[in-house]
Amino acid sequence: MAGDGYTKFKNDRGVQEIRIGVKAFKCAGVSAPHDHPHIYLNMGAADTILCPYCAASFRYDPRLGALEADPPDSLFKIN
Repeated sequence: MAGDGYTKFKNDRGVQEIRIGVKAFKCAGVSAPHDHPHIYLNMGAADTILCPYCAASFRYDPRLGALEADPPDSLFKIN
């Protein structure tokens, strides 16, 4: 989770869709150093959203928690 309270996700494997348990989050694109600006996205009433930088597709899945993703390695971890 980022210091601003939003969970971050990434798409290192280039999967077609990432299922997540939140509707407001940040996308990092891929892991550094090839990441893009970590931008805030909000699905609102929709269940899907595309990142305007990397075109990663995110789908809300209410079965997942705020710190979960499918695939699991799509959760961005800050070391």
